[in-house]
Amino acid sequence: MSILTSRTDADLKSAVLQELEWTPSVDAVNIGVSVTDGAVTLSGEVDSYPDKEQAERAALRVRGVLAVADEIVVRSLVPTNDTDVARHAAEAIEHAVDVPDHTVKVTVRHGVVTLTGAVAWQYQRDAARRAVAYLKGVRGVVNDIKIHRGGMAADAKAAIVAALHRNAQVEAQNITVTATPDGTVRLSGSAHSWFERQQAEHAAWSAPGVTDVENELRVQF
Repeated sequence: MSILTSRTDADLKSAVLQELEWTPSVDAVNIGVSVTDGAVTLSGEVDSYPDKEQAERAALRVRGVLAVADEIVVRSLVPTNDTDVARHAAEAIEHAVDVPDHTVKVTVRHGVVTLTGAVAWQYQRDAARRAVAYLKGVRGVVNDIKIHRGGMAADAKAAIVAALHRNAQVEAQNITVTATPDGTVRLSGSAHSWFERQQAEHAAWSAPGVTDVENELRVQF
């Protein structure tokens, strides 16, 4: 069912601020919100990288938000030692059961962790990012891990479409799937929420041989 109501930028700003305050894992006191034509900009400072991520997710949950620019800065409560962060990050990757051994490398500069290497699946790439995101001293994560190119199965497109139809959170009839032999999947059409958009992307990444997903779904409320 389509939602035809629209909200002004002032309404959206108020709703985003309320959602930030409603989210227990977010300290909304030091976060600023501005809205222009449905696009939200978050600013200010938080104590950790997960706080920054949670604030962005909270904003995306608000109906009517078309995009979020996250300009929040992670402040360092103690002097950041990149050597210690790098060591702890490497250990976290090593101990992560869903990240294959010896596939991911870690570098750190000014508290920003960069991950490189190659894995077979997107969920392994996501697992590596999660393993380091919650470490003390991390101020940002750049995930440059690649997906192995193994060739996409001939029935991959049909499998993705079937997965979209099985998902109760996705209106599959509004989504068009295209796929290329090199492993690139493109999603086009519309979604009613950012959550639905993310669910569709997750379904696409789950197909064997997918190396890249171009999510062009428009969020329409």
